[in-house]
Amino acid sequence: MVDLIRAACLTHYADVARSVGIDPAKMLKSVGLPGRGLANPDIKIPGGGVRRLLEASAAAAKIDDFGLRLAERGGLSNLGPVALVVREQATVGAAIEALSRYIHIHNESIRLRIERESDTVVIAPVLILGRPVPARQSAELLVGVAYRILSAFLGSGWRPLDVHFAYPAPRNRDVYRRFFNCNVAFGAEFDAIICPAIDMERSMAPPESNASMARYAQSYVEALAARSSTREGKVRELVAALLPTGRCSLVRVAQHLGCDGRTVQRWLAEHGKSFSEVLDAERSEMAVRLVEDRNRSLPAVAELLGFSAQSALARWFKERFGCSITQ
Repeated sequence: MVDLIRAACLTHYADVARSVGIDPAKMLKSVGLPGRGLANPDIKIPGGGVRRLLEASAAAAKIDDFGLRLAERGGLSNLGPVALVVREQATVGAAIEALSRYIHIHNESIRLRIERESDTVVIAPVLILGRPVPARQSAELLVGVAYRILSAFLGSGWRPLDVHFAYPAPRNRDVYRRFFNCNVAFGAEFDAIICPAIDMERSMAPPESNASMARYAQSYVEALAARSSTREGKVRELVAALLPTGRCSLVRVAQHLGCDGRTVQRWLAEHGKSFSEVLDAERSEMAVRLVEDRNRSLPAVAELLGFSAQSALARWFKERFGCSITQ
């Protein structure tokens, strides 16, 4: 099954690409990623395409540190719903454990390994890939974002003991030392950030939300985790995200999944479903929630459900529910 990543991982891609003299639209097209769809940070895109994009961008710009430049602009906010749960934890260690537990919701190919020794903690972002592929820039991005998140928790003056990368040393090591503010070792056994264990015991800043919000965030993220674990769930996630854009089609969903429409139809057929049935079911669930909101106009509801006009929504609603929207 194709691994998916929230498009939020490329929030700053266009800016970084332009800053090193490459055309972001051309690069996205070259690896088959849907450029227009990246405006929605919660939309899912193929992980393989993202990894190819980062490697191709570094090569086109003739630089070693493209992934690190992208990480410099990222942080916890890019993790979307996962950040809700992470921020609610009492200590830095608990926050990192929560991040490890739910990071796959943001990026299905990532796992966060945490190893505790006597006075140190090793935090190692791991890429789970089905076959060997170039992923140096992805590793830089993962380790760089992990460092940025830890710095946000522990303060701007914090520094790790060491940072390790498994790949060979780049042409300019100084860029890496300045970014991580510590010794950076290359050619290591694995990619990792090594921290003093006592840092994990430090308290997080008091969250702004209350206990009920924390419970809501937890249940919401767990529901997302359960839903995105199946192929049908992945398709439904994409349908929900693409409907308001007016561009929700089998072809568009397949593009985000990194395959063709026939493959998506085959996946759904294995569960006794068709794409049109999934689309209609997701649209129905959204419709019930939206029409109950009396502060939302019907033209706005029609747009959010992917209809070109209110009249088209009215006809569909009558067929689906056997009554008018007013009734």
